[in-house]
Amino acid sequence: MDIISTYQEIGTYRGAAEVCGTTHKTVKRVVERSEQDLPEPAPRVRNYDGVRELVAERVDKSAGRISAKRLLPIARAAGYEGSARNFRRLVAESKALWRRDHHRGRRPAVWSPGEYLVIDWAEAAPGLYLFCAVLAFSRWRFVRFATDQRASTTLALIAEALGAIGGVPIRVLADRMACLKGGVVANVVIPTAEYVGLATHYGFAPDFCHANDPQSKGIVEHLCGYSQRDLAVPLLTDAAISGTPVDVRAANAAAKAWCVEVNATVHSEIMAIPDERLVLERGLLRPLPSLRLQIGAPSVIRKVDRLSCIRYGSARYSVPTRLIGASVAVVVDHGAVCLVEPATGVIVAEHELTAPGTASILDDHYDGPRPEPSRGPRPKTVAEKQFCALGEDAEAFLVGAAAIGNTRLGSELEVLLGLGAAHGEAVLIAALRRAVAFKRFRAADVRSILAAGAGTPQPRPPGDALVLPLPSAPTRSLDAYPTASTAISDGTATS
Repeated sequence: MDIISTYQEIGTYRGAAEVCGTTHKTVKRVVERSEQDLPEPAPRVRNYDGVRELVAERVDKSAGRISAKRLLPIARAAGYEGSARNFRRLVAESKALWRRDHHRGRRPAVWSPGEYLVIDWAEAAPGLYLFCAVLAFSRWRFVRFATDQRASTTLALIAEALGAIGGVPIRVLADRMACLKGGVVANVVIPTAEYVGLATHYGFAPDFCHANDPQSKGIVEHLCGYSQRDLAVPLLTDAAISGTPVDVRAANAAAKAWCVEVNATVHSEIMAIPDERLVLERGLLRPLPSLRLQIGAPSVIRKVDRLSCIRYGSARYSVPTRLIGASVAVVVDHGAVCLVEPATGVIVAEHELTAPGTASILDDHYDGPRPEPSRGPRPKTVAEKQFCALGEDAEAFLVGAAAIGNTRLGSELEVLLGLGAAHGEAVLIAALRRAVAFKRFRAADVRSILAAGAGTPQPRPPGDALVLPLPSAPTRSLDAYPTASTAISDGTATS
């Protein structure tokens, strides 16, 4: 309560002090100070007043994002000598003033029943994604896990969400997903033909939010964050503790149970139960179509041949060798060929769609890359077996002799084996190595090498360049050499 007005109403110091909860001395001091005509105190001078305009300009140019740490060196150069802590106060004050004049001024959304279904994707873990959908009016939530964000997966989940809702809203609002976006012209998103086909079949209008516009998708962004914190994080934590990988089927079972739980709980924003609101909203939704739309290309069955491949579109696609003789389903999804086991639904292979007459082979399906073709010697006769038993040098000599067209090679093997018996096996192998190095592939050449003995030079690969300093020679300047003009001027010219 105001002390001065209380004193003027009561008229005594002690009475005003009792009403205001203070002492009579304080009341007297306040009343006497108010009766005196004291000048207003002068504004306090701050040590950062000289750089206040500089900080305000930098904060405005950076849209309130620049930090005091980066502004302090600039202020020091401009003459600021105060402490860093006092300078942080100035920057915080400037940012608060900037935000007061530059706030977005958003208004809360007012949703109509049966108007919007909002969808979005979120990444729960590497290779595990979360699809979220929410009816804007009733806040009824739909969450599922998937291993990819392809168009076929997104369209199938939209169809599943509409089936779980039991009706079709007027519009489906999505972020600018690459799987649903065919292009952008003048900031208008063009949906893909597959998405338009799904919308036409179910009877809703595709809608996309603008770029960098949180007002149009804040409701589903909140759902993605809430489902990640309340569903995905506990699920992944339990899997990490138990040491078991997260199975998509088990994750979707947990997601269904989570949706049942949260849709039966009072929503904090609308203060109502989403399931109860959905019952009221369902009367304004359009009915589901009687026939379910085929999403993606229809699958076909192919049998795996002995090459561990299937043929589709006159092209070959490999599968793991354990499936030889079995049948797999072929699903084409936006340029990708997915091979699925019909019994389990597991994707066993995935290829890029290739042209007819070509083959797409994955090395993992054959336990490693293709080995190099080996067309080396395969001895049959006794002489051939004895010669090839000498090792790689003998085989290289044999291949080289065949390459130069030595038609007497078969009879010369006996001669070479005889040279080995005379000179020794190790000496013959060394001679064969030298013959291969110098490309001499006849028995007479090997005999000449053996006759030369061990004194022949051995070939070595080239080494580093030999760098030698050039010898220095005495030089003279050009003035030391007389020319014709200088000889005539000196009178030393001869006839």
